[in-house]
Amino acid sequence: MPLSNSLTKHLALYLGSSKGHPVDLHDVLPVSGGSINDAYCLGTSIGKFFLKVNTADRFPSLFEAEADGLERSRKTGAVRVPEVIGYGEEGDETFLLMEHIAEGERNTAFWERFGRSLARLHGHSQDRYGLDRDNYIGTLKQVNTPDPNWASFFIHHRLEPQLKLARDKKRVDGGTALRFERLFGKLEALFPKEAPALLHGDLWCGNFLCDADGRPVLIDPAVYYGHREMDVAMTKLFGGFDAAFYTAYMDERPLEQDWKERVDLCNLYPLLVHVNLFGGSYLAQVEGVLKRFV
Repeated sequence: MPLSNSLTKHLALYLGSSKGHPVDLHDVLPVSGGSINDAYCLGTSIGKFFLKVNTADRFPSLFEAEADGLERSRKTGAVRVPEVIGYGEEGDETFLLMEHIAEGERNTAFWERFGRSLARLHGHSQDRYGLDRDNYIGTLKQVNTPDPNWASFFIHHRLEPQLKLARDKKRVDGGTALRFERLFGKLEALFPKEAPALLHGDLWCGNFLCDADGRPVLIDPAVYYGHREMDVAMTKLFGGFDAAFYTAYMDERPLEQDWKERVDLCNLYPLLVHVNLFGGSYLAQVEGVLKRFV
């Protein structure tokens, strides 16, 4: 949908205020690919910017949470992340304004750089799993109440909320819920002990770019401090990344040798998210994972 005149004027004034001098907005080009927000490339007198827009009452605090996740990740210096210029509301529209990153071709070093960058991001830790604020995964609220125990956090703030939502939508029956209850009793013993790691949180092939210099760029985060196998496992949910990515990651920050045995276990969370966002077609995968572990 076209950008409203009021928001266009607001953005020009917003940029002018942030830069300390007037900024002219030359063109607004829609960008395809987003399923949640409208996206645009803004051409201005000081260069290009990337803009996301949504209705202000649709997903409260969505852009505030995304901006927070982007900046947390960017400040680590581990991997390139778009700089947030700002976010806010104008009328009934809400926006997130970011650095525009020109995309390039993946060179032979791209996947190795990506694996090492993710490993360095995971090197940033804190004493508890979770985060000091809630955010979103897709359009669903993601509760990040801190917990010192990974299994407890995974159960109470990842699997249980999605399971409840799926039951409320009648996409999961009582038998599946009981199998989850049996799984919950086993999780403490299934996961190896790991310090909480700063995660991207939604690391599939649609949430990274390659910049003009061949460097990986992380976008659309759902950050929290969690077990780092969660990020690595999600890269395999829809086919997996290039083998060089995993080789470089393991060289930089090795996982336990049996980490592949827990990939499906970790992916129960994004699979339940997909059940709730897109319907029961993902339920068979959930059931298959449960059969493996229960």
